[in-house]
Amino acid sequence: MQIGILAAFSQAINLSVLLLMQMYRFVVHGFHRGKTHGSPWTLCEYTFGHKDMHICQSWVERLIASTSTDAVRPKSLLVFVHPLCGKGNGVNTWETVAPIFSHAKVRTEVTVTQRAGHAFDCISSLSHRELSSFDGIVAVGGDGLFNEVLNGLLSSRHDAPYPPSPQELDNKSDKNCQHLNNDISRGRASLNGANGMLSAPLCGSDDLAPLLSAVESNGLGISKCTTNNGPCDADEDVKVSFPNDWFRLGLIPAGSTDAIVISTTGTRDPVTSALHIILGKKMSLDIAQVVRWKTSPSSTEVPSVRYAASFAGYGFYGDVIKESEGYRWMGPKRYDFAGTVAFLKHRSYEAKVTFLKTEEQETSNIASDIQTSQLFQKNSKNVVCRANCSICNDFKNAAQYSADVAVSPIHSQDSRWLEYTGRFLSVGAAIISCRNERAPKGLVAEAHLADGFLHLILIKDCPHPLYLWHLINLKRGSNPFDFTFVEHHKTPAFTFVSAHNESVWNVDGEILQACQVSVQVCRGLINLFASGPEV
Repeated sequence: MQIGILAAFSQAINLSVLLLMQMYRFVVHGFHRGKTHGSPWTLCEYTFGHKDMHICQSWVERLIASTSTDAVRPKSLLVFVHPLCGKGNGVNTWETVAPIFSHAKVRTEVTVTQRAGHAFDCISSLSHRELSSFDGIVAVGGDGLFNEVLNGLLSSRHDAPYPPSPQELDNKSDKNCQHLNNDISRGRASLNGANGMLSAPLCGSDDLAPLLSAVESNGLGISKCTTNNGPCDADEDVKVSFPNDWFRLGLIPAGSTDAIVISTTGTRDPVTSALHIILGKKMSLDIAQVVRWKTSPSSTEVPSVRYAASFAGYGFYGDVIKESEGYRWMGPKRYDFAGTVAFLKHRSYEAKVTFLKTEEQETSNIASDIQTSQLFQKNSKNVVCRANCSICNDFKNAAQYSADVAVSPIHSQDSRWLEYTGRFLSVGAAIISCRNERAPKGLVAEAHLADGFLHLILIKDCPHPLYLWHLINLKRGSNPFDFTFVEHHKTPAFTFVSAHNESVWNVDGEILQACQVSVQVCRGLINLFASGPEV
């Protein structure tokens, strides 16, 4: 077992002045960490002492001084607790981990949410000065609460151009873009050659709104009041914007699926997540910006923006989340029940999906397919993305928060938009692997946390038994893309248009009513409290 001492990384020092057997003792709170990624961390205590009280006290003071100067450790956190998440154990989960923050001398301001949207309203209403007084925000709940916190944080603090709307792409691509028929009888007839690479002429799109790159930022995102050690205490007001190198989000799992925690720390253990937050290390996360253009084909409302950290899906995934809302009293089992109902109905939806594809991405398709195959043949712990991933770190090391390299692929001469039109059982976009207990290797085993791409998964209409086999492969950890009715594309952006207002979008477990959306990746937009072994 690897041993970590919390006192060596935090301020968890308790001095006991009791004289026992002529010894003065103090207690250091620590933890045991397993050698493998995903192993839970367990709390422990170490007692030290000396018969000379002054020597004993000097040790304590030196430990406190050493940990107090560690800049990456959070000193103050804003905490939101969802009391009804998962099996209704949100408050109990927080009461379990709260003493750990107390031992580590981390100040927490706790709010137990009273209604849907409570956390969003609280965070979005914070002034820049109020927000900058915290080192981060922690959600105690499931992926839905994390999504609420994320949207409350970014709604007024992330200024990004919209991705192209479906109408814009229609105007640009009527004569130039390749249209790919989605008829199930054609299978993969739209793919060229044995390597399965798509081909299409270049679509003129230079004057479309550029895709956002997370490197578009003012330094650390906090103007005139930031040091290398974090936020400072200047008298002038500060402006907090994102991307931001200092501010971090944390998630202590208490939900039904907890896909974000499992895909990052490897385990849904609340104590382990609390220790990750206290240690203060971080990993970058891509965030998807979802722009809703219309709620129904005839509506004319103003576009609205939502953000997703793990997944956005229409059709089957939207039907499941919508059906499950009426069965919250069942706890996590409501998803199994709602999933069974949605599967038996086997509804498909007429839609048009247009996604951005570049020549560089096309040439990497073969390598990506090989990697995907290897992920399902080998032990995934050697290849999955996690903290300190070299691919994700290449972005941070080479281009972190520098506007000079904010070059959008939409302006590249090699960029092109490809279109699928037909009937779909589901349209899904995975930003991360989305590992959970129902899909141990996730929806996309090869997905990275901060590579600037999402994984578009198109499930075309197919017979019931074939779709069942696809779902079984997900649950068994087998390759879910090895079917002729499944299309999987790695892309930075896509648009979606439904012919009717039938299903809904599932955005990180939250319902979004929309029949026209555009989705783009904001690379490394936020930082998550997480640390892990070197890969």
